[in-house]
Amino acid sequence: MVMATTAVTASVISVSSVTLEVADPDTARRFYTAFGVDEHIRLRASEAPSTGFRGFTLALTVSRPSTVDSFLGSSVDAGATVLKPAAKSLWGYGGVVRAPDGTIWKVATSAKKDTGPATREIDEIVLLLGVEDVKASKQFYVGQGLTVGKSFGGKYAEFASGESGPVKLALYKRRGLAKDLGVDAEGTGSHRVVLGGTAGSFSDPDGFAWEATAPSVS
Repeated sequence: MVMATTAVTASVISVSSVTLEVADPDTARRFYTAFGVDEHIRLRASEAPSTGFRGFTLALTVSRPSTVDSFLGSSVDAGATVLKPAAKSLWGYGGVVRAPDGTIWKVATSAKKDTGPATREIDEIVLLLGVEDVKASKQFYVGQGLTVGKSFGGKYAEFASGESGPVKLALYKRRGLAKDLGVDAEGTGSHRVVLGGTAGSFSDPDGFAWEATAPSVS
């Protein structure tokens, strides 16, 4: 087993926004409002060809199983497709859905028992990128100014969140991520997601695009 390592230096950039590129922004906006995550993502129109697995998932971490069920129920009522029904696992409790625009969402908690009624509170949002080489992608992002928060060899890496970053960025082997989500790993074309950060615009080794955004002013 590879032990996780914690970085000691401060991060230079962070994920300040996540933009989903969708065919119909108005329809997608209604879905994400009903789902309860509209404050955390941006939407814009795009007809860029994309087939199969787009190589990423957005994950919501919440406090208890009843809250997982609440978010998943809202998504299904608004038109999402269940990829993995909510269930207990070694790590807790969670489920996976695909939004009408094609984006895959996972909602999970480390708790296996409820300690109270469902809330609509999100503890953390994680953008998991499915990459071919976790170590190489990790070094690429370190070179861009991100700080490694946790690293498990060549299987998984997580970056420290910046003060202005509402979303945590993590890397997972593409095939491992697809298996966890219950989908085929094959896919081509656009990822249909754009990350905003305080650094310049660039694309990573797996083709995920970043755009420069102005830092927030408190």
